Amino acid sequence: MQARLRRFILALAALAFAAGFSHSLMAQGAPTQTTAGQPYTVEYYYKCQWGHQQEFLDLFLKNHWPLLKKIQSTGRILSLKIESPAYHTTEDGRWDYRVTIVYKNSTVATSTNPDEEAFINELWPDQETYRKEEQRRFEILLAHWDLPVTDITPK
Repeated sequence: MQARLRRFILALAALAFAAGFSHSLMAQGAPTQTTAGQPYTVEYYYKCQWGHQQEFLDLFLKNHWPLLKKIQSTGRILSLKIESPAYHTTEDGRWDYRVTIVYKNSTVATSTNPDEEAFINELWPDQETYRKEEQRRFEILLAHWDLPVTDITPK
């Protein structure tokens, strides 16, 4: 009986710890972007192999930026920005380019654009070259991650 009581108390303590831990994690992070119909911001980070940063940027500007601008012209994207850090960081935290896209809303941001394939064919009639260059752009990446962000600036 005493062993069962001890297990029960340990289980309750574990549940209380887990509940407090998850609550503290939620309190530390920014709230999620859940307001329907509101703009939705995603930061896309790119980390290139050393010595290939300019090659990546050239390919990005040639083969991806025009597509993003075309999508922006339809209203699905509200704003676009490309940035690079002014100083270096540690290798594990290094990123070379950040592309910030503000989408019309979360649905647009997380759904497939039905016009994208047509836009690609329109913008790059030489599909073989386009595919090779896009493949190369991704070959020189060491890492790529997408980070939805929430503006919590007080009004």
